[in-house]
Amino acid sequence: MSKSVITTRAQDSTNAIERLYITMRHLFNRGFYKPAGVSGAALRQSLLQLRPEIYGSIAEEKAELNGLIYVLERLPEGIEQCRYINLTSDEGYSSSQFKPIIPPKRRRNCYRIDDEQMNIEITRGRSDIYDILTHLTFLFIESEKISKRVLIEDTDKTIRDWTKLEEATQKEELNQKEREVALIHVANILGRPFIDIMAVHKLLSTKANPERFLKIIYWLGKLAIEEETTGNKRAITFSPMLRERLGHHIHGERWANTIKEKLRENNLLQRPIHIISANMHSVMNSLFARKAVGKEFSDKTNLEIFEALSISQNSKLREKVTTYAKKNGMIAIDDVSGTNIDVQIFDMAKLGKNACCYEFDKNGPESEKPVIFVMDYAFGEQAYETIDELLKPYRIKKNQQVFLNIASISIMGKAGILEGGKGDLMIPNAHIFEGTADNYPFVNELGKEDFEGNGLKVLEGAMITVLGTSLQNKDILKFFHESTWNVIGLEMEGVHYQKAIQSASKIRKSIREDVKVRYAYYASDNPLETGSTLASGGLGTTGVKPTYLITDKILTQILNS
Repeated sequence: MSKSVITTRAQDSTNAIERLYITMRHLFNRGFYKPAGVSGAALRQSLLQLRPEIYGSIAEEKAELNGLIYVLERLPEGIEQCRYINLTSDEGYSSSQFKPIIPPKRRRNCYRIDDEQMNIEITRGRSDIYDILTHLTFLFIESEKISKRVLIEDTDKTIRDWTKLEEATQKEELNQKEREVALIHVANILGRPFIDIMAVHKLLSTKANPERFLKIIYWLGKLAIEEETTGNKRAITFSPMLRERLGHHIHGERWANTIKEKLRENNLLQRPIHIISANMHSVMNSLFARKAVGKEFSDKTNLEIFEALSISQNSKLREKVTTYAKKNGMIAIDDVSGTNIDVQIFDMAKLGKNACCYEFDKNGPESEKPVIFVMDYAFGEQAYETIDELLKPYRIKKNQQVFLNIASISIMGKAGILEGGKGDLMIPNAHIFEGTADNYPFVNELGKEDFEGNGLKVLEGAMITVLGTSLQNKDILKFFHESTWNVIGLEMEGVHYQKAIQSASKIRKSIREDVKVRYAYYASDNPLETGSTLASGGLGTTGVKPTYLITDKILTQILNS
């Protein structure tokens, strides 16, 4: 394919993304929309024109199963049954009788208000809204496909397959034969092979809801059919408080103040603080796991210990490491601000004798010993909100403020790679913001040479910060990969982190101008390869090696600086 064709398709796709975001912002400001209405149609058309890789066969008549699983893991259980979806701010539902529903792959509180309504709390900014609306648009497209396949043209009647599925979902329990009969009818409705339908049913089945997949397909179709036959349309609304609060850093400020107060309580504000954005296990395990559980794994390598700790059944083993870490200076701060970002603070002056797995100068004055601050992953624009608030001086009294001694900021994350496979590494030297002229070059303390010789592919170049990973397609990614931008991967937070760091260090002067920054990513997927997108499944233990390799390099530099 010629470069001009790729460029033209990339431009069309870029325009589709821009239309999606303009439409979403308009709908948010308006306060509501109906997916089956004119505004909803605009979203659907843009998404169908874009054809994101993560949503597979969204533009075809047959159902898209991998995309459906991906979306369902990020939306609250039961949302397919709800005609009314209300996006709200944190408005006090946690104090009510409603039990929060938290999606397995996105930490957000959702509340089933009644049979027809689901409320979703937005506490992580605009990226969260874009993410939800994109996934909901995918669901509406898939539900419309079902409706078109089961409704007999020019009538309100449905095909036999739909009647049989409806009968199956009304039964309290199905035996294996009844289940397989129902799945055969579903396969016909969705236009997919029976074996694929069986696999998805097994994946979505739970002990409490063994026929979850059947019910999801039934409800997706049912609401779309009712829209077509009765005019009873679904609606998405945005609460007035959400519209008022968005962009005001309310949750980020609350989060940052809680942390600064904890640092003050422990006399850590003036100590050299090293911020690491990562998960809640790799730094703790790297510092203490070998010492904490070494007797059980005396003949194992560090990597084998880390793999054992990553297995879900080994919760007691992980608790042992956590207890050991707390005895040696770790302070855990569970989030109550609504950001869903937990924190660990490691006071390296409070280590017991030979308690740490790293060698460093333990004899210097306590005031110079590092404090390692680990924050869980932010989501999109939330990265700017949280780091921007954290790097501001701590205001003790009205006219008294303390500047934090931030020595370094390290960002470790998952990203899509454009040349390589799952688990490979990307070391950026710049972040480019998709759809804008904003770019952020920086000096990365980590380099390609730090990671070579470990059996993983290592790329060095620019990273593109995208508005949403679910909205990327091959044409855009090929353009970035093959152009002079030298883009090696895509992620959602890099620009936002670097924007906050540069404004704090170079403009506001609230932290030192020569603050050291480190960025390293490992590949969660390759969106340019069919079958290797995020919708193809998680990393499993493939992610353990790159995670701990990056963590080790970050800690080694911090403790020997």
